[in-house]
Amino acid sequence: MYLGIPNPNIIMPLEKMKIKNLDRGTTFEVLYNPQSYVQSRNVQYAQIPLLNADGPIVQFLFGAGEVLSFELFFDSISAGSEVGGGAGDKLAFAANSLLPSAANLIDVREYTDKIYELSHVDSDFHRPPLLEVQWSTLLFKGFLSSCSLQFTKFDESGQPVRAIMQCQFVEKMDLEKLAGIRPKGSPDTSQYRQVYQGDSLWAISAKKYGSCDQWRVVAQANGLANPRRLRTGDTLVLPAID
Repeated sequence: MYLGIPNPNIIMPLEKMKIKNLDRGTTFEVLYNPQSYVQSRNVQYAQIPLLNADGPIVQFLFGAGEVLSFELFFDSISAGSEVGGGAGDKLAFAANSLLPSAANLIDVREYTDKIYELSHVDSDFHRPPLLEVQWSTLLFKGFLSSCSLQFTKFDESGQPVRAIMQCQFVEKMDLEKLAGIRPKGSPDTSQYRQVYQGDSLWAISAKKYGSCDQWRVVAQANGLANPRRLRTGDTLVLPAID
């Protein structure tokens, strides 16, 4: 008989990942914790070509919200001590795992639907619900942006008993984080702009600075002796002004 140190997960169960619907105030645990998760962020840049240059000018456009993605596993016939949910769920899964598959009592879709339906529009809020994913030190607030579900095992009646779900959440930026951020076209940030057919310094100045009177600033910054003679394809510097 083995008399070594017992499995610590039996003494202190693993902390389960929780998904909270912040709009409704409801929370549930996933059945099995994901084996890993990925956090990623995307930043958009514009590449403005320059004539007779080896490379373009790279100009920042905007930053996208953080993305959280992971894979979830669902199984209703081989329940173990790591199964999540409430006490009633744990008992139901434990009992179901002792039955032959032909006598299966749990459709795994009862649990996959809890997450899958979070991508649906809530009629009271006219959008999908705002969510919070909690797992140990992970705390992510955002929306379920993508959900792919694959059923991989069925009982004798064709009822699914095992599934794998790919989940992706996109961050909701708080207004406090956005406060004080100037738009990318604000006059106190320098920009580069390619000249297109029909452009004029007056129109470019009005769009960038909110006044066509600043065309002289653009002309001076680009060394234009004749502001009426713009060449299509050239790149203009739109300098910052106070």
